[in-house]
Amino acid sequence: MRRSAKCSSMFVIVLGAVVASCTHSRSSTANAPSPATPAVAAAPVETRAAQFPSGWRFAAGGHANEAEHAMIASNSRLASEAGVEILKRGGNAVDAAVATGFALEVTFPAAGNIGGGGFMVIHMADGRSAAIDYREVAPLAATPTMYVDASGHVTSQSTVGPLAVGVPGSVAGMAEALRRYGTMSLHDVMQPAIRLAAEGFTVDSALARSLVEGKALILGQGGAAPFYPNGEPLAYGTHLVQPALARTLRLIAEHGPDAFYKGEIADTIAAQMQRMHGLITKEDLARYVPEWRDPIRGSYRGDTILAMPPSSSGGVSTMESLNILETWPTLPPFGSTMYAHDVAEAFRRAFIDRNTLLGDPAFVHAPIDRLTSKAYARAMRDSIFDDRATPSPTFTAARGEAMHTTHYSVVDAHGDAVATTTTLNSLYGSGVYVAGAGMFLNDEMDDFTSQPGTPNQFGLVQGEANAIAPGKRMLSAMSPTIVLDKNGKVLLVVGAAGGPTIITTTTQVILNVIDGGMSLSDAMKAPRLHEQAWPDGLEYERGGLSQSVIDSLTAMGYHLRAVRGIANSNAVMRVNGGWQGMSEPRSSGGAVGY
Repeated sequence: MRRSAKCSSMFVIVLGAVVASCTHSRSSTANAPSPATPAVAAAPVETRAAQFPSGWRFAAGGHANEAEHAMIASNSRLASEAGVEILKRGGNAVDAAVATGFALEVTFPAAGNIGGGGFMVIHMADGRSAAIDYREVAPLAATPTMYVDASGHVTSQSTVGPLAVGVPGSVAGMAEALRRYGTMSLHDVMQPAIRLAAEGFTVDSALARSLVEGKALILGQGGAAPFYPNGEPLAYGTHLVQPALARTLRLIAEHGPDAFYKGEIADTIAAQMQRMHGLITKEDLARYVPEWRDPIRGSYRGDTILAMPPSSSGGVSTMESLNILETWPTLPPFGSTMYAHDVAEAFRRAFIDRNTLLGDPAFVHAPIDRLTSKAYARAMRDSIFDDRATPSPTFTAARGEAMHTTHYSVVDAHGDAVATTTTLNSLYGSGVYVAGAGMFLNDEMDDFTSQPGTPNQFGLVQGEANAIAPGKRMLSAMSPTIVLDKNGKVLLVVGAAGGPTIITTTTQVILNVIDGGMSLSDAMKAPRLHEQAWPDGLEYERGGLSQSVIDSLTAMGYHLRAVRGIANSNAVMRVNGGWQGMSEPRSSGGAVGY
């Protein structure tokens, strides 16, 4: 054992902090001063061969896409190509990110969206960093108990249909990011997306599959004619043209975000909401404003982490997890029992704080500085035992994102970088399709606390800090993140889709690169774990742990559950000679550069 522990006390929640009444003798950096910054290296991090369990579905080795000047990785190759088109025309990373975002609305409608919202972390080569929050907000008519029926049960109205829809933020957010940090006009960066909608594209296997999966939801809300001709989903290889969406995109390109929030598109959305007895009105749309925020800024083993603050929980939770793991000079070997144990326990503590303390900063004052501090991490580390899992304390307070979020990573030839995560929440969001505008609307209201003690559709149990209130942003797990090396240059741009697994996956890709020394290909292919405290259980990808490790973790008190896959990440990494990009090997997409 690496440390001894002679204490049987459970860790408890005190003012949202997990504390312990005992300490351990494990060798660590917990009480040592931070080491001096190592000598600056001219080259990016050196990689070494990864070792995966023999039963794992992906072989170690292989190569990510490479390009000398710039790179974009997303869940749609066509959307990545749209962004690269803008880069080749002289645009910067922000111009390309906005172009990619609008193109995803066309080619990846299950998650890419203008009917939802998201977050963007920006780092410019001149040293400026920023974060923009364009998360959806609750309509003015929303109430704290709007999804609880007369018998006290939570209904499905937070996930399906018009009452599930939050006021969309994507158009406003992307336009504002472009205004402040872009170099091209909204009209110009939207041309690739408009062309894809008006001229059409070939339906790939991912889109065809998602339409089959979403059929009951979408047709149950009145259908979406372009996607279900004769009531059947478009097949692989079909040519899809979306004239209504093309018209919507042209209106935005010509008249700016006001077309969406105050003009003709707003009229169309509000009219559909009224017909379907939803809550969103023209006033809700006209009031929407994205928020500029200071990124969460921390360090991990000498590299700088730039991440998203609330109303996203991603940056706080990622930084807290990394800080806890940094208290040990090195992590155990990847794939070992102790590696899984340490990572799981760090995640457990970060999620307890996430689920009880974080919320929209306009409504909740969260102790972010404390939660992301090295001193707090040392206290958390002292509650981790070598020989057993620490059961999550009873949650007495209540209610994440679905797999149908999407993340994309962008770097340009100047070294500017953008990490963007956007979502409709569930597959095709609420299922509501605004036929006159050619777009789906989100079901983000489910990310609020509908009822204390009741998990949402993804199992997250959260606190009153995330209760529904008019005009409030629901707490998110989205974690767009940029890692800078010891030179201050972009090393890694990463994020993920997958509800609460967004946080754990983003963190693990960072660990794989910095601690594991993995290539980008191996860092993305490596088996993943997930622990979110409530419900208390450690998920692992089937074949991702050896049987001996499974047996050891079970003996330590973990409740293990094997799943097919965890999350969907897209990342870009700096290498000698340029950039590598990789879309999620468990899903679809494309990394494109030049």
